[in-house]
Amino acid sequence: MADDKRMTGSPDRDRINLSEDYEIRGWTQSPGVSEQELREAVDAVGNSAEAVRAYLGSGA
Repeated sequence: MADDKRMTGSPDRDRINLSEDYEIRGWTQSPGVSEQELREAVDAVGNSAEAVRAYLGSGA
């Protein structure tokens, strides 16, 4: 399913789409991680924003 930038509600915000450059930029700048670390986190726990935040915060 295509990412519709006009639909910015919870379903879109709750998931990380690594196919979108702007999402990668936001997710690497905000917590201060590299793109590789972000991709590893998504591979480890899935694309749930909450799970990725917890994973990155755990130092794993």
